Amino acid sequence: MTTFYDEIGGEETITRIVAAFYRGVADDPYLKAIYPEDDLGPAEERFRLFLMQYWGGPTTYSERRGHPRLRMRHAPYPVTPKAKEHWLRHFRAALDEVEMPAEQDAQFWDYITHAAQFMVNSFDET
Repeated sequence: MTTFYDEIGGEETITRIVAAFYRGVADDPYLKAIYPEDDLGPAEERFRLFLMQYWGGPTTYSERRGHPRLRMRHAPYPVTPKAKEHWLRHFRAALDEVEMPAEQDAQFWDYITHAAQFMVNSFDET
C-alpha cells in the first residue's frame, strides 16, 4: 500500500519542507520569541518526525514521545491568531520551495491550515 508519505518522496521531502520552514521561523523575530528553546534543532526534529508519522511514514515520533496530543503539548505556549499567520506564512514558503505536484501540495496545505487553526489557544496579542 502506497501512503501519502511515499507519494511525496518520504523522509527526504518532509525533511526539506521542515528545514525550509524552520529557516523561516529562525528569521522571524515574532515566532522565534515564542519558541521555548534557543536551538530550534530539537523542535525541527520533533516536527519532522511528527509529519513523517502523520503522513504514513515511520512511527518514530510515537515511539519516542507517545501520542502526539498536539493541543496539550502546545498549551503552555501562546498560539495566537498572529502566531498562526506567521507560522502559516513560513510553511507556505516551505511547501513552495519543495515544489510538490499541485494535488499533493493542496492536500498537505489543507492539513496544515486546519491544524494551525486548531492550535490557536490564545487571543491575547500583547
